[in-house]
Amino acid sequence: MTILVTGATGAVGRHLTGALAAAGEKVRAVSREPRKAGLPDGVDVVGADLTASSALTADLFDGVDRMFVFPFEHGVDDLIAAAVAGGVRRFVVLSSLAAAGEFPRDIGSASYTHHRAVEQAVTSRTDAWTILRPGTFAGNLLSWAWPIKAGLPIRAPFLHSAQAPIHEADVADAAAAALLHDGQQSRIHPLTGPQSLTRIDQVATIGAGIGRDIPLVEISPDEFRADVARFIPEDIITMLLDYWSDTVTEPDRVRPGVRDLTGRPGRPLEQWVRDHRPDFTGA
Repeated sequence: MTILVTGATGAVGRHLTGALAAAGEKVRAVSREPRKAGLPDGVDVVGADLTASSALTADLFDGVDRMFVFPFEHGVDDLIAAAVAGGVRRFVVLSSLAAAGEFPRDIGSASYTHHRAVEQAVTSRTDAWTILRPGTFAGNLLSWAWPIKAGLPIRAPFLHSAQAPIHEADVADAAAAALLHDGQQSRIHPLTGPQSLTRIDQVATIGAGIGRDIPLVEISPDEFRADVARFIPEDIITMLLDYWSDTVTEPDRVRPGVRDLTGRPGRPLEQWVRDHRPDFTGA
């Protein structure tokens, strides 16, 4: 039988597709631009925009028994309805730790609202689901890549807030384990990196990984808002500022999901920096 991977060329999907192929699984990977997918040989790469109902054909689900659900901005409800009708029997859903609603800041936030709807699209139709709720991705630190490459200081608020950034490959490995092993039905796994680090320590880790000091300037929330307003929607800015503000006094807790699913601790931030060194150096 075949595993269908949606969002297959994203940060998680690319690692997941590779891990499943390496395990000898038959994989159908969906990409909007299949010629640019760059996925392993032997993977059935399908060109489709799954947010469009016209892409949800019977052929897409032919022979598929398991599916990785990427949280597309639109169209997930129709996608899951078509998948269930097409015979998919098991779903692993990429969600967000915000969807747990553990903190007042989460309730009603952009991430909470979106990911709860994605989860509901699956859980309302089947009991054969596993939900992965990663916290902050280490990949979010790529927003600092441009000033670092340009030799400029990083301007950031709440430098003493602490998060536990997770490597995208750990999310993919957790997803692979959930897809390949039994016993995960109707289970939710919170995922984080293995260590909670202040934003000062995160910058220092990047600096150590690229071999130079990175200047860091603390700015106010209003200054941050002014810096990024052209690029980030207002609801996302508010969500980020609330998150960073809260994690000054209550740092992110390290969650056990990666170890529970894979049997090993998650990759440290140092490893993520090594894997992404060219993003910060341009070489």
